[in-house]
Amino acid sequence: MARTRTTKKIAQRIDLNYFKRPTPMKLAKLWLGVLLPVLALGWIAWHGFARDSRVYSSGRLSGAHAVLEKECATCHVQKAGVFAAKAENNACLACHDGPAHHSSRVAEPDCATCHVEHRGRVNLSAARNQTCAECHGDLRAAGGTSHFAANIRSFQDGHPEFRAVNADARDPGTIKLNHAIHMKPIRRGPNGPEVQLVCGDCHRPAPAKGAWPYGDAKYASAATTYKENDELLPVKAETMAARHPMAGRELMAPVKFATACVACHLLTFDKRFEEGVPHDKPEVVHAFVVKKLTEYIAAHPNELREVRDPDRALTGRQLQADARVLTVQEWIGEKTLVAEELLWHKTCAQCHTISTAPLYDTMMARWSAASGDNAARTAIARTALPTASLGMPLPSVASSKIMQRWMPHAKFDHDAHRGFTCESCHVKALTSKETSDVLLPGIATCQTCHAPGPEHAESRCFECHTYHDWSKRKEVTPKFTLPALRAGGK
Repeated sequence: MARTRTTKKIAQRIDLNYFKRPTPMKLAKLWLGVLLPVLALGWIAWHGFARDSRVYSSGRLSGAHAVLEKECATCHVQKAGVFAAKAENNACLACHDGPAHHSSRVAEPDCATCHVEHRGRVNLSAARNQTCAECHGDLRAAGGTSHFAANIRSFQDGHPEFRAVNADARDPGTIKLNHAIHMKPIRRGPNGPEVQLVCGDCHRPAPAKGAWPYGDAKYASAATTYKENDELLPVKAETMAARHPMAGRELMAPVKFATACVACHLLTFDKRFEEGVPHDKPEVVHAFVVKKLTEYIAAHPNELREVRDPDRALTGRQLQADARVLTVQEWIGEKTLVAEELLWHKTCAQCHTISTAPLYDTMMARWSAASGDNAARTAIARTALPTASLGMPLPSVASSKIMQRWMPHAKFDHDAHRGFTCESCHVKALTSKETSDVLLPGIATCQTCHAPGPEHAESRCFECHTYHDWSKRKEVTPKFTLPALRAGGK
């Protein structure tokens, strides 16, 4: 007889208490479900009793604010028992005085808009390009016009060419210098060997140490009546001052004659002396020449009698006097005129812009027995030179007008670029022949290295620009106590 299997009979075989029996997996889930919340609550409570607010933090603070990670109330205002999500401006300004970039702006951004915290040990001043582009992406001046580009979104998008290298830009300096000649092998002096100059022979940051291959220690240590600031153009008023003072290695120091030029451009003035005149104002040079000639003639009085040049006149022609005798003052005056004619018209004028009027006629010192007007010239010398030797009309030398800061709205650090050759950026120096040429690199040169991506150098706005005008900064009142001192007080 066949067995009958029904659903009811089959269901009776199922153990209805299966899910109630404990198993290792069920026990593990139970303990994890109970212990983990208990451990989490205990951990939070322990940090709460220890007043360690990092447990509530959105992330680690920047390196500059690392000591405040347990002091949320320093930056965040507590309302209704909770801290505000965004730090207040007053909290930032209590420690940092950040003068506004443009005081005429209608809506000045909050500090936390540009300086976002809780991102770990990052540079807090490294603001995003989008933050800058909120204004500069559509820059509208309060007066309706702007002197700057109106739409700049990033260094690669909308940034104009540097104003200093525009087509109409000119170097205001007056020192005559042909860079192209100095960048090629050049003879050092009339009989000197050929040398190959490099940029570092003349251009160095002020703190740079080391010998100058074409300098002279005597000239470098000599005191001058002119000051360095007398030869430099003042920094433009709109130049944004950086927060941190410059270390001196960012910009190149002005080129000095005593360290870069004197070895080739000698200031000798008379064959009787190997020593050159001081590199100073005309009145100092004139006093030096008179002093040296006075000392010389005192030691060689026989040179007051000058013999005429050999006469080649035909037989029967009246001969000029064989010699003439000068007084000490006449001799000094005549030789001073000759020496200063060389200095003002050739030696100094080779580099400086000099106004040589009014000067005495130096032909009065060109005595020659072959000339027919020696008597008249000697008479002029006898009457004019004794009183003029210490009070001659001296030329005026134009100020050098050396530019200190070419980019008043940006910052640059030569020291950070010391691994690159100067010519790779200042390529115009290889062909420049005029003093008025501006040899700064253009924006395309900078964009070669400064571009987005990990394989390029930083290119965000903060790398070159300063937002806050730190020349207007105010002092802040300190209010924190070192934790060690606070603990010692307890």
